[in-house]
Amino acid sequence: MEAIREIIFYKDHFDEFFEPLPQKVKDKIDEVLFMFTIIERIPKKFFKSIEDVKGLFEVRVEYESNIYRIFCCFDKGSLVVLFNGFQKKTQKTPKKEIDKAEKIMQEYFNEQKSNNNGNEK
Repeated sequence: MEAIREIIFYKDHFDEFFEPLPQKVKDKIDEVLFMFTIIERIPKKFFKSIEDVKGLFEVRVEYESNIYRIFCCFDKGSLVVLFNGFQKKTQKTPKKEIDKAEKIMQEYFNEQKSNNNGNEK
C-alpha cells in the first residue's frame, strides 16, 4: 500500500493528549490515523471540517462508548498536521477546544511562513 498522505505532529500538543490514554484507545487512534495515510476518500464518520474555522478539521475516533477528537489541518496538499485532542463528553464540540486548536493552527502557519521567508537553503 502506498501512502497518499503524510501525518506530522506539531510540537507536543498531540503527545500531551495521546500519552495518558489507555493502550486500547491508542491502538484505535493509530488505526484511524493509518487509514488517513492510505485511503483516498476518508469517510465522514472519521473526519469532519470545523465549520466555524476555515481550514480546521477534526479526526473522529470512537472506542467503546468514548468519543475522541483530534484537531488537524492540511499543509502542502497531502500533509496532515495534528494538533490537540480531547475526549468528547457532550454532543457539541466545546468552543474552548476549537479556540485552542485554531490558535495552534495559526501558530503553525505563522511559523511555516517565517521559516520560508528567511531560512530557505
